[in-house]
Amino acid sequence: MVNAFSENTALFGQIERVTYTNPENGYTIARMRVRGRRELVTVVGRFIEPTPGEVMEMTGSWKIHPTYGEQFEVKSYRTKAPSTVNGIRKYLGSGFISGIGPVMAERIVNRFGKSSLEIIEKQPDRLKEVEGIGKKRAEMIRAAWAEQKEIRNVMLFLQSHEVSAAYAVRIFRRYGQDSVGVVTENPYRLASDISGIGFLTADKIAGKLGFEKENPLRIRAGILYVLNQLAEDGHVYYPYEFLIEKSLEILETVRDTAVKAISEAETDREVVVENIGTAGKSEGHTKAVYLRRFYVCETGIARHFARLAEAPKSVREIDTERALLWVEQQLDFTLAERQKEAVRCAAQNKTMVITGGPGTGKTTIIRAVLEIFRQLNVRIMLAAPTGRAAKKMSEATGHAAGTIHRLLSFNYQAGGFQKNQDNPLKCDLLIVDEASMIDTVLMYHLLKAVPPAATLVLVGDVYQLPSVGPGNVLNDVIASGTVPVVRLTEIFRQARQSRIIVNAHKINSGIIPKMEPGEPESDFFFIEQPEPEKVVDIIVELVSKRIPRRFSFDPVGEVQVLSPMHKGVAGTANLNRLLQETLNPEKKQVSAAGSVFKLHDKVMQLRNNYDKQVFNGDMGRVTAIEEESGQMRIDFEGREVAHAFAELDEVVPAYAVSVHKSQGSEFPVVVMPLLTQHFIMLQRNLIYTAVTRGRRLVVLVGTKKAMAIGVKNDKPAKRYTHLATRMSAAYTQPAS
Repeated sequence: MVNAFSENTALFGQIERVTYTNPENGYTIARMRVRGRRELVTVVGRFIEPTPGEVMEMTGSWKIHPTYGEQFEVKSYRTKAPSTVNGIRKYLGSGFISGIGPVMAERIVNRFGKSSLEIIEKQPDRLKEVEGIGKKRAEMIRAAWAEQKEIRNVMLFLQSHEVSAAYAVRIFRRYGQDSVGVVTENPYRLASDISGIGFLTADKIAGKLGFEKENPLRIRAGILYVLNQLAEDGHVYYPYEFLIEKSLEILETVRDTAVKAISEAETDREVVVENIGTAGKSEGHTKAVYLRRFYVCETGIARHFARLAEAPKSVREIDTERALLWVEQQLDFTLAERQKEAVRCAAQNKTMVITGGPGTGKTTIIRAVLEIFRQLNVRIMLAAPTGRAAKKMSEATGHAAGTIHRLLSFNYQAGGFQKNQDNPLKCDLLIVDEASMIDTVLMYHLLKAVPPAATLVLVGDVYQLPSVGPGNVLNDVIASGTVPVVRLTEIFRQARQSRIIVNAHKINSGIIPKMEPGEPESDFFFIEQPEPEKVVDIIVELVSKRIPRRFSFDPVGEVQVLSPMHKGVAGTANLNRLLQETLNPEKKQVSAAGSVFKLHDKVMQLRNNYDKQVFNGDMGRVTAIEEESGQMRIDFEGREVAHAFAELDEVVPAYAVSVHKSQGSEFPVVVMPLLTQHFIMLQRNLIYTAVTRGRRLVVLVGTKKAMAIGVKNDKPAKRYTHLATRMSAAYTQPAS
């Protein structure tokens, strides 16, 4: 919806009919008869059980929808019972009260007129005066009326404390008629229980309810909030003293109060405080604080790696030298010495890591290992963290590959991953590609499900950005020194013909790549432009005109713009807006969660939705925008998923995405701005990751200074993890 022309307008009216309502989130489209208007008005917003005949006082703004015209977008509202006979008849006949339908509503109103609602509430026994209502039905009507009244009381209470209608719906769906009690007793529960309500929102609600800043519930919830925020930055734990410092900044309290809150959270098993001694001393700390789930996962990873190493191997011993000669004949390819070393390692060890940059032959090794293990008639599984990575793996090897979530049979209703130590995967060999993307939680669940006798091969590029989720697992596994590692450094002849690959390796080595204009047949170009606004103009022209005209690439399906940041002139938000305007002329659209979505848009899923089986980083195309049902349909790699309009905070337009979100994906063409205004994000691994996403063409637009800053900055942001030390210790002790 676009073109707001009035804000914070008051509107008074009565619901004539409900066109659509989503019972889960309250999103509603209704037609209303409003004061001062002869024609019915369309209103959209979030309501709890909207009912024809219901009278509402609303605040919001008028919008012009490109397809459906004028609409009133409701921000907050209060309900009132109807006062006219006709309104009462419609209200009671809507079916919202068990035991009353249109016919019975007509009889009640004919008998009691304008007093009908007062009779139901205060003298329900008199309902027996109406034909067809006996003692049992009268009691049913009384109980249903009381329940509806409670719903409205909850809504009124929440809105009186400035809780938005959207949050009020979520709160009522979670706590039901206990909502007022829960929110009054401990509003900070909302931060952990209700999606979209974080600590800061809960803290505002608590303030309206009279909670003081020193309230122990507030301090404890604030510390948990800080730990969760730090996890979003990649930390598995945080140093005790540093955590207190950060918490005091946000909570405006004293140290003793924070110390007491951490102790209480530890007693209640919400956090784990561990003395890590000398392992953290060089960084100025000796004590670590974990959210319990991350502690369980990190210690579990170390334990399960040790378990795998100790168990006997299910695959029989083979003559690896004969196998290497045979597989070279099968592949019609001579393996390099490092590649042979990797194949030997996979045949002789229970666990191993293969790491290397683009063009170093990782895929060839996987193919060789698969050929040899196939001859042994063993059960083989291939997996990757994302759908795109799994698809690429399957195409490269000719063997079916799936996402790790699918491999582990994730089922939200059933409580999570169905594959685990008690119900392990049925495989003798598991090869996992793009392992640098796997965070602490996912690696823990994967290792739990690997059979003790199976061989596990992790393949990845440790020089890329670490996982979006907490941890730096692949790096830590390598640093532990407990798992055999084969590092691939040689770029093969065919790969050396690609400037993308050659320059990626230069960047990774701290060498600034050649920045002169590329040859006409080159696959790597740098366009010098210091002004951010002009950089953006160039990128839009490149994507929409120059690249399609010169190289015949589809500007939407094959060209991907990456950016180091979300905000700013050259950030993903602004680039998406401009590229959408240029590349997608469609008029059918919906506005939600701060974004405009058009039919045929390219979009990306922002977080895991286990119900719908779409995950963080999945990309798709909008296939339908359905106003009547309040849904947007998206095709994710051949599988259509419907998102309610109220769920569109889970997706964003994806003509431009962050470099972090591009991990695990490859695109025919990558275009990226590279400017000094991105200074905070300019790191070697970020530029390296961006360049290696491009398969056939990479174009960078910006300044040589920005490139130099990034290439020389080989100090990625610190992530606090203790996995490497744990693994070293676990391998010296019997695995439990």
